[in-house]
Amino acid sequence: MQQSNFASLADFEASKASLKEIRQHLHANPELSFEEEKTAAFVAEKLEAWGYEVTRGVGGHGVVGRLRVGQGNRSIAIRADMDALPIHEATGLPYASKAQGKMHACGHDGHTTMLLGAAEYLARTKNFEGTVNLIFQPAEEAGVPSGAQKMIDDGLFERFPCDAIFGLHNHPGAPAGSFLMRSGPLMASSDTVVITVRGKGGHASRPHLTIDPVMVSASLIMSLQTIVSRNVDPTETAVVTVGSIHGGEASNVIPESVTLTLSVRSFSPAVRDLLERRIRDLTATLAASYGATVEIDYQRGYPVVVNSADETEFATEVVNELVGAENVSVCPLIPGSEDFACFLEHKPGCFLRLGNGVDSAILHNPKYDFNDDSLAVGAAMWARLAERFLWRPR
Repeated sequence: MQQSNFASLADFEASKASLKEIRQHLHANPELSFEEEKTAAFVAEKLEAWGYEVTRGVGGHGVVGRLRVGQGNRSIAIRADMDALPIHEATGLPYASKAQGKMHACGHDGHTTMLLGAAEYLARTKNFEGTVNLIFQPAEEAGVPSGAQKMIDDGLFERFPCDAIFGLHNHPGAPAGSFLMRSGPLMASSDTVVITVRGKGGHASRPHLTIDPVMVSASLIMSLQTIVSRNVDPTETAVVTVGSIHGGEASNVIPESVTLTLSVRSFSPAVRDLLERRIRDLTATLAASYGATVEIDYQRGYPVVVNSADETEFATEVVNELVGAENVSVCPLIPGSEDFACFLEHKPGCFLRLGNGVDSAILHNPKYDFNDDSLAVGAAMWARLAERFLWRPR
């Protein structure tokens, strides 16, 4: 099979208007995590009309469209997320969100549209041998438990077997239609820690009769910053951020307790374990040295996104063929997190980044909008990747 026989950008030229219409419809009608009922129905109805075997309600509002062609025994899964964010839109666009306080500020409307565009093309051309599983996932933005984990718990990979899984996120700051690729760790794990420091309250004029949790917390905040600088290998990357501190009500009262919340991020399971161990040990020891006690609620969130080498090499070949190597670059490590990592803990695969424009607003911003110029590129990429994957010999 020659490269010219696989999906190309030219094959999606006529689809640009319809893709734009779908994307802007989804943008105007956002639904939050675990509320994606209408979005899921919209997706399912289109897949059914194109001849897919459609399963609804996978892990909540998840939709899986399956298409088998020929006798090939290879199978691929491609995922797009569907949920929006609780943000009031400030774009002023004619297709701006109709739902007060909700908007597609992360581009999931574009992700869903691109996979629908590929779905229509694959069903029409059937230029492959094997099975395509298209996963439209809810609740990526929800945190733990996320839509990915809920779909896995609902038997996603047992019900819809696949040899590998692929996903994509748009990338503000990179040229529209360009790709950023990286093998191995790509996006960080994200853990949340709630630390309650308990002391002995009293009058501010008699601190010797108290155990001041504010002073203990201040010392703890500074000490926590030594974990990355003195415990983590300098060649590794990690973040420990104290995002909030709450304690006390009045200047003349030493409170009974103070609560800190931390965001902890890393790019390897070993460093992730090290960070948890050191945060627990340092917090308990420091508090005890002042006579205080602590309660630690350590909440593990999304794991590290780790792209497998073979699948990343393959996906890189596909995007090089589609847009030219000059439009493909190495993606830097991204300290944000993504629940596609949950899928990659079960299956080999690759998570790609697609440029959203050099001047794009950042993700989760009220002025963000997905770049429609990337729609046909993303749809063509998914179609070509599926075709190439299912024509490769096992």
